[in-house]
Amino acid sequence: MTDETRTPTQIDKIADAWVDTLAEIEPTLATYIGRSEYNDRFGDYSPAGQEQFVAEGRKVLGALSGATPLDDIDAVTKEDLAREIELGIDLHDAKWHLRDLNVIASHAQNIRSVFDLMPTATAEDWSVIATRLKAVPAAIDGYVETLREGISEGIVPARRQVLEVVSQIGRYTEDSGYFATFAADAAPSEGQLPASLARDLADNANAARVAYDALAHFLAADLAAAATEKDAVGRDLYALHSRQFLGATIDLDETYEWGLEELSRMVAEQESIANEIKTGASVAEAVAFLEQDATRKLHGTEALQKWMQETSDHAVAELGKTHFDIAEPIRRLECMIAPTQEGGIYYTGPTDDFSRPGRMWWSVPEGVEEFDTWRELTTVYHEGVPGHHLQIAQAVYNRAQLNSWRRLLAGTSGHAEGWALYAERLMEQLGYLDDPADRLGMLDGQRMRAARVVLDIGVHLEKERPDGRGVWDADFALEFMRHNVNMPDEFVKFEVNRYLGWPGQAPSYKVGQRIWEQLRDEVAEREGDAFSIKQFHKRALDIGGVGLDTLRSALSR
Repeated sequence: MTDETRTPTQIDKIADAWVDTLAEIEPTLATYIGRSEYNDRFGDYSPAGQEQFVAEGRKVLGALSGATPLDDIDAVTKEDLAREIELGIDLHDAKWHLRDLNVIASHAQNIRSVFDLMPTATAEDWSVIATRLKAVPAAIDGYVETLREGISEGIVPARRQVLEVVSQIGRYTEDSGYFATFAADAAPSEGQLPASLARDLADNANAARVAYDALAHFLAADLAAAATEKDAVGRDLYALHSRQFLGATIDLDETYEWGLEELSRMVAEQESIANEIKTGASVAEAVAFLEQDATRKLHGTEALQKWMQETSDHAVAELGKTHFDIAEPIRRLECMIAPTQEGGIYYTGPTDDFSRPGRMWWSVPEGVEEFDTWRELTTVYHEGVPGHHLQIAQAVYNRAQLNSWRRLLAGTSGHAEGWALYAERLMEQLGYLDDPADRLGMLDGQRMRAARVVLDIGVHLEKERPDGRGVWDADFALEFMRHNVNMPDEFVKFEVNRYLGWPGQAPSYKVGQRIWEQLRDEVAEREGDAFSIKQFHKRALDIGGVGLDTLRSALSR
């Protein structure tokens, strides 16, 4: 990153204004990027709120169309901001919002999860939390209104997603669930809570709990009855989601066939390493052998969190000396056990001022107490450094060159997750996975991501199954994943339900990795002997998060 501060252009100002608009109409997004002025409220999740988003987006497209880029940074901003808003409008026109309910990334989860990111150091922080808790019922009401409109128009989610979310909500609202314990455990690090605030927190958390129970009742009684039994969303809608998650247009049928080939390659690579671990062993036998190795096990979430943090800190220290320029604010990464038990592992970026650092979260399912370090080492690299944290925090840090939209909100799953898988392979190439067991763990993840390409496209496009016995469905998807991953069944079930309800997202990891590798090879071929992999990484990461088609055009310039 250059130290020379860029003078904001007309396009920068349009992009910055869009961030202001999004922060106001979607306050949970503002919380994510560290803007606290809207932390006491939620957006409007009713159909009227969706119409407002589209209207504001059309204004930005109009402003962008009349703005001329002054340099490459402007060109990237204009191309990518227009792409993102146009896709949002396309999804609106397809009425996706009327059926937008799934087990991981819908309002049903996001209304609750925003509290994980809110400051809790002072009594004033907890007062803001109490106010936002009080706003949960209205947020839920708006969401229900949207889903009811979907029922009236016959545009509904799959019944499987509805019932799974009902089960999730039950864990939020039970006597020992999220809302009860969140209020009961409220304690600022500075001073004590006034008694009146403690009562408000308890009352408002209970109101949020009641609102979530009402959502669960609506889902179970009304939406489940109207919901479709079909998990597949179909080719047209799937293509929209694929473009949204990749920021690139791909040939879905070619990608499905490539996914099958990539999966076979991963299996062959695993079989070779299994033989290194134990002579003559199959992959399953090598895994069983490693699972008996007490030196590679962690017991309990406290041990898991400590190991994650130590592993992450070591990677930051070592890579910061040699392969990457890691600025001081980026060197802080917090490894957290999530307050839920849903099975996901995820990253949240730092706030604009780095007062809240980047965080790696592990949502451990109920009953899971043992963790294998050989299986999870590559996960830490994926979520931390050189994966998501290096990529996302570097963009946040690059304020001298990038406007606030480019630094804080731009990007796609294909760009982010593709880089994280690319980073896993990079760590292998740099010698951090020389232990065959650790490489097997990395390949376990890579095999899973390849399997997801096949599964996701196969299910949603209702393609012929690889075994030739009919078309893809949920039952075969679960069987297919169980065959291709070595994970507790709780994780596998959650993962498959996630793919079924979030079309196009899961393939963005492996397809994104494929595109990142293609771009690296294209630049290397173009630059010849002058090519530097370290400089390629710096140049690509300094662009910030973008769609992968935008990244390709930016690197070609």
